[in-house]
Amino acid sequence: MDKTPNNKAWFLVLPVAVLVAFSAVIPLMTVVNYSVQDTFGGNQFFWVGLEWYEEMLHSERMWNALGRQLAFSAIILAIEVPLGVFVALNMPKRGFWASFCLVLMSLPLLIPWNVVGTIWQIFGRVDIGLLGHTLAALGIEYNYTQDAVAAWVTVIVMDVWHWTSLVALLAYAGLQSIPDAYYQAAKIDQASRWKVFRYIQLPKMAGVLMIAILLRFMDSFMIYTEPFVVTGGGPGNATTFLSIDLVKMALGQFDLGPAAAFSIMYFLVILLISWVFYTVMTNLDREGR
Repeated sequence: MDKTPNNKAWFLVLPVAVLVAFSAVIPLMTVVNYSVQDTFGGNQFFWVGLEWYEEMLHSERMWNALGRQLAFSAIILAIEVPLGVFVALNMPKRGFWASFCLVLMSLPLLIPWNVVGTIWQIFGRVDIGLLGHTLAALGIEYNYTQDAVAAWVTVIVMDVWHWTSLVALLAYAGLQSIPDAYYQAAKIDQASRWKVFRYIQLPKMAGVLMIAILLRFMDSFMIYTEPFVVTGGGPGNATTFLSIDLVKMALGQFDLGPAAAFSIMYFLVILLISWVFYTVMTNLDREGR
């Protein structure tokens, strides 16, 4: 018996579609419009085509910012993913201390980004900050406002402190989903701790780890508030990542055309890399099945 499909359920999706249109599609189209035009004020625009895109592709400033951004994201992933897995492996599996550790690990994630930047800005100051004053007392030269290496270390440690908990919680959830039968079989076979991790825990965590890597990459690649509050992109341009450079171009210099083209290219890079991660995650899921 043929059943006539009922499409009334699509009306339930309509509010979401309208919300997405106003919050994402319309602003995106506005940016695209700015990226192909120029203005000299007075709300008068002139068509320039792909001129701003060509200028950005040949801009040493943009490529330098992209290099710093990729380096930062790579360092963050190289530190936070193994560290988060290590923390998850050593967390209690059940009982009061398991709940205590989960709450404790969640606390950094509840702190707003601008507050995190302010905390580390004060924490690292040589005159009043605990970290900066202690290092100075030990004879270690540390000044994130004047030394590029110190600025990078401060921003990286700050991000690790803020976001390693996310990786740890996701990895912990993956570990909790492993049936006890796997551990019992490994115990019967007298498998070592490393083999249990290599052949049981790591494969079962592969899905959640890919999600963690995707989330951390997207967030680290779009980071703005924390380094801007701590270093302002300095010293010089040492910590001027793509987002900070884009804001300086759009609001500081009011170059709307180049900034719009810059943001579109920025968006496409994030979309491309996220698609790569999604493809890898899908293939891993198929192999797991």
